[in-house]
Parts: sequence; structure tokens; C-alpha cells
Amino acid sequence: MTYSKRRNSALKNNPRLQTYFDGEDQRRIATRTMFDRAAGGYDQAERIMALGSGAWYRRKVLRRNGLCEGMTLLDVAAGTGLVAAEGHRLIGPSGRLLALDPSPGMLSELRKKLDVETIEAYAESIPLPDDHVDFVSMGYALRHVGDLDLAFGEYHRVLRSGGRVCIMEISRPKSRLGQLVLRSYIRGVVPFVARLMRSQADVKQLWAYYGDTIELAIEPECILDALRRAGFVDVECSVTFGIFREYLGRKA
Repeated sequence: MTYSKRRNSALKNNPRLQTYFDGEDQRRIATRTMFDRAAGGYDQAERIMALGSGAWYRRKVLRRNGLCEGMTLLDVAAGTGLVAAEGHRLIGPSGRLLALDPSPGMLSELRKKLDVETIEAYAESIPLPDDHVDFVSMGYALRHVGDLDLAFGEYHRVLRSGGRVCIMEISRPKSRLGQLVLRSYIRGVVPFVARLMRSQADVKQLWAYYGDTIELAIEPECILDALRRAGFVDVECSVTFGIFREYLGRKA
């Protein structure tokens, strides 16, 4: 089955994706390679792209949605640890942080910042026991998930009763002008400034892929429906600055 025929992917069916991969196995290989190559310069490029929603925003979102001292946090698609670092601050020394990502390059960068447990794995297959964590976070990586039902089912499984999931994501602006501005910024400005700042990592291809996946992301209601199918209650979505979304749910 080709990737374009998948019904529960976080991306719409579109031939444009076949410039990157064709099929789930190729998707995993291609995205892992892109993230590995960009790992060394990812934080630098992300600071350019953040549009004013950096560490303070991630910390505010996690705190607002219930992450607090002493909790066990699983940060999925942790990357270089941008969300994990803010979660680590909130749970404090009495808490426990687990950082999961399929890219060894990204996890290597994360371990330079945080002395925490790391897991090299995908969201669709989390190697943790049932009822193991209090909070699951995911920052700006939902578009890279090949099967929402599997991933959200895993989030629900590893959460303890009453535990929460908080997924931060960039959404496509509603206006055509907004879409054009965001596309130009991601595809042009971010890689250009990263090169000026002498980043040694290959961020150009990754940010082009980012731009395509933002444009091709499925509608928010489809994501909310997938959370409900996984068994989450109190499912909702909030929007900040017109493009930053928070998908939320609780395990009953």
C-alpha cells in the first residue's frame, strides 16, 4: 500500500509527498535521515522559525495543561529536547522525564542538554508498560506520524488514569496571504538565515519538508476524532497567534 492511500495518516493524500518517499517504510527512512542530517543545526533554525513562540510558550502550554512537579512525563518525538527541556523544569527533581524519538542524531543532541532517559522509537510503537506515565507531550511533530490511530492508541495505553496528552502543532493559516507568507518564511528565510549563521547541518531539505507537511496536514477535526477514537475524553483544540494549535485529551 502506498503512503498516499493511508487513511489515518496525519497528512492528506497528495502526490507532492512522493518527492520525499512512497510508502511507510520509505517515509520512516527518509524522515529519519532528514532529521539526523539536520540535528546539529536544528535548534538554531528553530529559533529563527519560532515566530516569538519559543521556550516561554512551550513551558506555558505544558503548565496550563496540567504538567507539574513530581509527574512522569513522556515527550514523544522529542527531537533535540526543546519541549522536553521545559517539561523537565516543570516536573523538577522529583519528576521523571522520558524522551522518545526515532532519530539517533536528534537524541544525541538532546543528551548534550539533558541527563534524562531517551528511547529510540516511533510514536506508533512505544516500548513502555501500560499505565506508566502521567503526561504525554508532543511538540510540532504530529505531521510526521504515519498512523494517528496507532500513535494515539499508544499514548492512551501508556498514560495512567487521569493522565493528559498535549500535542503542540503548527497549522495552516486560513487566508491565502497567510499561507504564502508562512511558506516563504519556512522555505526561504529560515534556511537562508541558518546558512548566514554558519550552521553546519543540512536544514534546507528538512524545512522544505516542514513547509509541505504544514500545507498538507489533515484538518484539526480529523485529529480530534482520532483522539476520541483512541479513548480520550475532554478532547479539545485551542489556537494561539492564529497558527499554533494545542490538541488536548484526558484518559478517563
